[in-house]
Amino acid sequence: MKRVVITGQGTVNALGMNVPDTLEAMREGQCGIGPLEIRDVDRLAIQIGGQVKGYDPGAEFNRQQIVLYDRFTQFTLLSAREAIAQSGLNFIGDLAARSGVVLGNSGGGMNTLDENYRTVYEAGKNRVHPFVVPKLMNNAAASHVSMEFNLKGPTFTVATACASSNHAMGQAFQFIRSGMAEVMITGGSESMLCFGGVKAWEGLRVMSKDACRPFSANRNGMVQGEGAAIFVFEEYEHAKARGAEIIAEVIGFAMTSDAADIVMPSKQNAARTMELAMRDAGVNPEEVGYINAHGTGTAANDKTECAAVADALGHHANDLMISSTKSMHGHLIGGTGAVELLACTMALKDRVIAPTIGYEEPDPECALDVVPNTARDAEVDVVLSNAFAFGGLNAVLALRRV
Repeated sequence: MKRVVITGQGTVNALGMNVPDTLEAMREGQCGIGPLEIRDVDRLAIQIGGQVKGYDPGAEFNRQQIVLYDRFTQFTLLSAREAIAQSGLNFIGDLAARSGVVLGNSGGGMNTLDENYRTVYEAGKNRVHPFVVPKLMNNAAASHVSMEFNLKGPTFTVATACASSNHAMGQAFQFIRSGMAEVMITGGSESMLCFGGVKAWEGLRVMSKDACRPFSANRNGMVQGEGAAIFVFEEYEHAKARGAEIIAEVIGFAMTSDAADIVMPSKQNAARTMELAMRDAGVNPEEVGYINAHGTGTAANDKTECAAVADALGHHANDLMISSTKSMHGHLIGGTGAVELLACTMALKDRVIAPTIGYEEPDPECALDVVPNTARDAEVDVVLSNAFAFGGLNAVLALRRV
């Protein structure tokens, strides 16, 4: 099978408008979660989020593009531009035909949906813009990336709630490893921080009103974020032949279904997914130095995930580091695994472990090394990135230092 490496990465999220700023914020343990600046925020019980603030679409896109691009698509395109520029790739000829796009997204054009719901039901208008459907569809971002960069290979969007990005990146990995593609643009995006998006999530009663505190005994729920992260996955020999800088190698992937409950996580299947990812990567638990946790900050998820890590990695669970960067950038739902993969590449390439900030009280049910509050310099060779979604859908990626 072919080897798969990462040769470019880009992002827009609450911590930064690019990768260097985001990684610096992670190293400093900065919090991108704050008061929401959205319409009708006073009608919301939850008024905080990991919002991308100070963003001006008009500075990045022309008027005709903005008509077509929902906020989640805009974030995706900006991230893709950064990632592809770093990779140095130009998609022409045979390479264009053998390169595609697989992205994760859960909510689609939620801002577009919210705006047009108001137009019809609040303002009482009987017509909406003819581009509403192409603007709000989940595959819009993937399609626009393919068009901007001339990517003519497999292109589609994966929607598996909070595991969408990991599923997408796993599919991209498998396309290249199997020889079906040379290069895949992959990752994910989300922008649900509008009145309707937040109001819907309030109904689940899993949201915190003040902060995201994964693994801390006083945690009281998740906090939503928004943004995107995009990666260039490339066949190793192709990257090597052109002298590309290699950020990390993707070495394994696994996905499972709990087939049990629509919202409650399963310890057994979370553990099984990690075990399968390690088996696919050909590594032993003792080789794993860091796990980027799903770590939502809810009571059920955090203790279940820690128990699953203990089951999957045995005695070594006490010797590795595990952290949740959702404490800094919020939970991007369909885009969250992609932003979290930046913490994994930082661990491998820069030898810095992103912290779990907001940690205040030890929880006996989360008694692992959760890298509390302060980043840590450490040498790790293998990392796992966990995603365990509503619907019982699990996806774990394994990466190695090159």
